[in-house]
Amino acid sequence: MRGAKIAAAVWMCVAGVMAAQTKPAQTAEQARDSRIAEMLKDYHGPEYERAEVMIPMRDGVTLHTIILRPVGSEKSGAPLPFLMTRTPYGVDGDTPTTVKLGKPELAESGYIYVEQDIRGRYESGGKFVMNRPIVAHTTKDDVDETTDTRDTIDWLLKHVPNNNGRVGVLGVSYPGFLSMMAGIDAHPAVKAISPQAPMTNIWLGDDFFHNGAFRETYGFDYVQELEAQKTDVRANSKEDQYDFFLSHVNFEGAAKAAGMTELPTAKVFLSQPSYVKFWRDMAVEPHLHEPEVPTLEVGGYWDQEDMWGTQAEYAALRPHEPADETGETTGAHKVYLVLGPWNHGGWSRGPGDELGGKFGTVMFGDEKTGAYYRTKIEAPFFEWYLKDKPGFDLKDTASFRTGENQWHRYAVWPPKQGFHEQDAYLDPAGKLGFAKPSAEKKSASYVADPANPIPYRHRPVQSTYGVGSTWRTWLVEDQRFVSDRKDLANFSTAELKSPVTVTGDVVADLKAATTGTDGDWIVKLVDVYPASEGGYQLMVAEEILRGRYRKSFTDPEPVKAGEVTEYKWSLHGVDHTFLPGHKMMVEVQSSWFPLYDRNPQTYVENIMKAPADAYKAETITIYDGSRLELPMADGVSLP
Repeated sequence: MRGAKIAAAVWMCVAGVMAAQTKPAQTAEQARDSRIAEMLKDYHGPEYERAEVMIPMRDGVTLHTIILRPVGSEKSGAPLPFLMTRTPYGVDGDTPTTVKLGKPELAESGYIYVEQDIRGRYESGGKFVMNRPIVAHTTKDDVDETTDTRDTIDWLLKHVPNNNGRVGVLGVSYPGFLSMMAGIDAHPAVKAISPQAPMTNIWLGDDFFHNGAFRETYGFDYVQELEAQKTDVRANSKEDQYDFFLSHVNFEGAAKAAGMTELPTAKVFLSQPSYVKFWRDMAVEPHLHEPEVPTLEVGGYWDQEDMWGTQAEYAALRPHEPADETGETTGAHKVYLVLGPWNHGGWSRGPGDELGGKFGTVMFGDEKTGAYYRTKIEAPFFEWYLKDKPGFDLKDTASFRTGENQWHRYAVWPPKQGFHEQDAYLDPAGKLGFAKPSAEKKSASYVADPANPIPYRHRPVQSTYGVGSTWRTWLVEDQRFVSDRKDLANFSTAELKSPVTVTGDVVADLKAATTGTDGDWIVKLVDVYPASEGGYQLMVAEEILRGRYRKSFTDPEPVKAGEVTEYKWSLHGVDHTFLPGHKMMVEVQSSWFPLYDRNPQTYVENIMKAPADAYKAETITIYDGSRLELPMADGVSLP
């Protein structure tokens, strides 16, 4: 669910009741009320009341804001802190019920909840700008999300009675980006923020591009949702999006068919697809230095939208804190990280004891990972920094290790103690080995044909948020639906005799050649379950690199046909144990369609507008010496 809004999550929980009704509307409403009452039976906190205000910004624009607080708390009781979420997804649905259902651990303690439509969205004034860049603040008209946050807090402190002068800010996805804005040039009242799956750099690793490869279906749907009107209208095509995008050749053709070429972000997709100033100005991580306020970064290992941002923000902030050789902080500590077995926003709803759907489900034993996070980490974090209540004991990083299915805590991420770098080599005959090859020779070869790209998830591919879409859990889909194709290469170990744990950042380092002058490189690290466990092929790390950006993201250049070239990029963080009887597999392919647009495999200046005759089948050759750099636990026994 894009942005993981609490209100939307709550109503999703009860929607099944209403959808199943064949009785009159009043009966459906009663059934929903009954379901809500059942969900609230364990809630023992205060009742909340709702107020609606328009808060003025420095340039005269007013922002629509909902305030929810315990009944009577404006006149009596201890002063309460604010807990604020700013969003482009609309706040009209935020009610006393959604507060109690969404985060009962915090609601029971008592907070003044503030939910706000950002500039230009829903009932707020002004102009919406996607991931509005931070600007120099020289006049009252120089506004961005940091200034709107400050102006909102100034108003709240002055106009909301019986507050304790402290503000916490949290949110998932776009609201996660907005949460980080509260920690930059932070208002003195901001005492804690939690950017969760934040949109941090939408060209390098979050929503719209990954390492220069354009996320076509996502950009197509999301830009229409946010920029075609002030309120969300989600794309819901009945056509298989694989066929739709293939038939329109390139993104320009698809955008023209949808009538979206004049939407602001779509115009830049079409005219400036490289890492130009427009995209660099949007990036958050260059603004992150010494942390200004306590920051709890949260992310999921199977986040289909913004896995990159959480890890990138932590990586930008953490080095500015004093630490010893093990990475443990030696002075004041403000940056914390939680990584778990979740999809986008999965930590904020449900028990978290499994993840998946009809094309594959991974189980986490008896661990209710979402409930653990919310009760043991998130609630104590805000209770400590906003109310001085003890109980927050996270030293730095908490990570749920899948396979083993246990929580671990580390002094720093990636952990330094107890792990070492182990190279896993892509050897001939489809073998994944751990001994460095003595000579460079061909390991594998295949023909990649843009006319028959590899689907990234099971077909039919629905619109991102369309009816019946499997988008939210595609990263845990069983990879057997593609692994037997001839236009990719697999490398596998023998069955493991003992557990092998990989914890930290996985890096792909390929030595490869193509007969073309450009190409995409996708590498997946896969846990292959034994036949006795169903033979499931679970991706545990995966990422793409567009070949033209192998040397520089700002200066793309063609690949020399036939030349062995190094392609090196991160598959990001993982914390996973491959169990005895399982196999470790690395899969290399050249398309992931239609999430990523097709690479013509002949160099053109702008792939968004590549002509049909530019798309050519090319031969891909992977050479011995290609490897994955794996952060492996000390003392493991390798096959």
